[in-house]
Amino acid sequence: MFDMNKNDNTLIMVFNGAGVVAAYILLGISLWLSTEVPLSTKGFWGIGILMLTISLVNFVKYRFDTQQREDRLRMIEEAKNEQMLAKYVTKDE
Repeated sequence: MFDMNKNDNTLIMVFNGAGVVAAYILLGISLWLSTEVPLSTKGFWGIGILMLTISLVNFVKYRFDTQQREDRLRMIEEAKNEQMLAKYVTKDE
């Protein structure tokens, strides 16, 4: 099922996904069993938790995209510097 030669990220993501699913199930059970809270309040709490999850996923995605962009720019700058050095060294010969 998992290609361990590729990366351990798959295993970590499955573990985290299972944790999120378990948290949602336990939250749903606790909301369902709390009888002193009106149904509209339970729904509001549930929607709030879902919106928080969406916000956190977007936050992580944008942080990851920013890091990737910075890495790409750094690699381009390094390649440009290396090319300039190579031209300078071969220019004198």
